[in-house]
Amino acid sequence: MGKVTGFKEYPRLSVTYREVRERVSDFDEIFSQAPPPHLQTQGARCMDCGVPFCQSADGCPVDNLIPEWNDLVYRGEWRAALDRLHATNNFPEFTGRVCPAPCEGACVLGITEPAVTIKNIEQAIVDRGFAEGWIGSAEPAERSGYHVAIVGSGPAGLAAADELNQAGHQVTVYERADRIGGLLMYGIPNMKLDKTVVERRVDLLRQAGVNFITGTSVGESVALAGGHVPARELLEHYDAVVLAVGATVPRDLPIPGREYQGIHFAMDYLTHSTQAFLDHTDTAISAAGRHVVVIGGGDTGADCIGTALRQGCESIVNFELLAQPPAERAEDNPWPQWPLILRTDYAHAEAQHRFGDDPRTYNLLSKAFICDDHGRVSGIRTVTVDWDKPSGDAPFSEVAGSERTWSCDLVFLSMGFTGPEVTLAEELGLECDARSNLLALPPRYQCEESSVFAAGDCRRGQSLVVWAIQEGREVARSVGVYLAGLPQPKATA
Repeated sequence: MGKVTGFKEYPRLSVTYREVRERVSDFDEIFSQAPPPHLQTQGARCMDCGVPFCQSADGCPVDNLIPEWNDLVYRGEWRAALDRLHATNNFPEFTGRVCPAPCEGACVLGITEPAVTIKNIEQAIVDRGFAEGWIGSAEPAERSGYHVAIVGSGPAGLAAADELNQAGHQVTVYERADRIGGLLMYGIPNMKLDKTVVERRVDLLRQAGVNFITGTSVGESVALAGGHVPARELLEHYDAVVLAVGATVPRDLPIPGREYQGIHFAMDYLTHSTQAFLDHTDTAISAAGRHVVVIGGGDTGADCIGTALRQGCESIVNFELLAQPPAERAEDNPWPQWPLILRTDYAHAEAQHRFGDDPRTYNLLSKAFICDDHGRVSGIRTVTVDWDKPSGDAPFSEVAGSERTWSCDLVFLSMGFTGPEVTLAEELGLECDARSNLLALPPRYQCEESSVFAAGDCRRGQSLVVWAIQEGREVARSVGVYLAGLPQPKATA
């Protein structure tokens, strides 16, 4: 695949983001466009390795045919490359933007040289497909007569909807927010995933026959936008129900002062900010003129940093409980595992550009919040921890004399999620695992022997968009097998 000696002749050259001083002043996508010759040269670096680990379980969850479309791009056969890309991935325009690219971590070339720029090439293929008009909608020639309800319109729900619709089943997707997309719409800021990119794909699904119902909560919880449907009502009217509701219960920080004003969960902040951006209104939570602390790292923490910078924060610091990762793979982190190394995300570079320093501070344990006379957060007390010296049940010990107080007036908690909300499981009597996720084991993804299936983060726990797409595809196959075993469709839906 690619040029036989390409990996020896050409260095890795990633497609750069837009220039920092330009992009930090707007919410447009951070990505820049590379000319086709650049991408063809990078595709030529693909090695024709005997076992392509990039598309293995350690690399790509959806088993993308990466060496094949690298070779096709190198040869200038972009339309064929798009066909190979769509053969395994329903939404490469999403993964090409937001996936951390475990495929590159598992690239065989990465053992001794920088990996192939797989993510850049994937995004370029699908973006060119849309630009050239190669991507359209196609309603199935025949309908099976079976009706499937999908609860949740994130990547797992959309992938399941696409696959089931292509198989001829009538699919209805329920979403409690006012727009379709779930995490893709409100959990990822516009500069990382332009919402027109999401809406473009949703429009294609709608044209192909998928029904979307927004502003409707499923279950007994209070409706967010004025309507709700009892979960058991779906069981009465649909032949199968797929739960793809995500892992939306955030991990809290129960330390003294947690009740003070100005302390918010990261996802609440990102949702409000994106909602305001799309509706052209003021956001309910703004970092403008604020001194911000983000507690917790990862992509969500970085997105909070990037959003706060664009809103005009006065300062920003990111607390990391863990130690700073090494610059290179550690001995206990061999290839093809995901390399646990120090990375500088787009938002970290932007904060360094604006304020002069990397915003991240490591080995820091938050002990208590401080408030002003009006009950609003005004600071945080922390202590440095030593991960080389466990203490009692904790894997670390606190360093004596390292206490510090940080001034701030806005705090975002970005420490991940504990699992899905319990409403649907309780109403439908579904079993959960020890981590509170819906128990629906692959390859069936079926909740016991019922007509209910589960996929994505609500089943596997907080994970990547690419894993959600993979589970959406897999649950659709299982639902198809289940429907084929039914004597006949239900009369109404």
